[in-house]
Amino acid sequence: MDFFYPNFINDHWRIEGLIFFGDKDYFVDTEAKTFRLERIIPFLEQKGIGFYDTATAVRRLKDNASDKFLEVVEPTDIHALLGSIPQCRAIVTTGEKATATLCQSLGLPEMPSVGQYVPIPGLFADEQQMVLYRLPSSSRAYPLSLPKKAEAYRQMFEFSGVKYPLTPSVQFPY
Repeated sequence: MDFFYPNFINDHWRIEGLIFFGDKDYFVDTEAKTFRLERIIPFLEQKGIGFYDTATAVRRLKDNASDKFLEVVEPTDIHALLGSIPQCRAIVTTGEKATATLCQSLGLPEMPSVGQYVPIPGLFADEQQMVLYRLPSSSRAYPLSLPKKAEAYRQMFEFSGVKYPLTPSVQFPY
């Protein structure tokens, strides 16, 4: 796949469009039923947002996208990855399998609840804190409305210091 969250029925890019542009369709090409990479890539570069998988090798045990039937064959070497991006201070997961995989790789004793984070001790010599933040899945199968998902993501961006222009037209359910 050319980029993360390419499935047109997944709401990830609608969530980010809503938060940053007040328009859930900002990254959507409705006619082609795809997302606008020409908008996504510069946006991510400007905001300093990166994506990576928690595993470099997986096996699908059934022919569907459910994490329940996903076997992690080789987890990502998260320590090496973070060593290449020392400015990173927050890791965000959107699924239970990804969160569990990272917690195991990082030796964390507990997984954060959805919408919460846990500190990751001892990753950096400069003692700056890194956190693992867990968000609701952007899949439409996850039982939470788009505005409520957007609010959870907005809180994470605010916590992480990612600037977003919250326009008066954007209403979040507090």
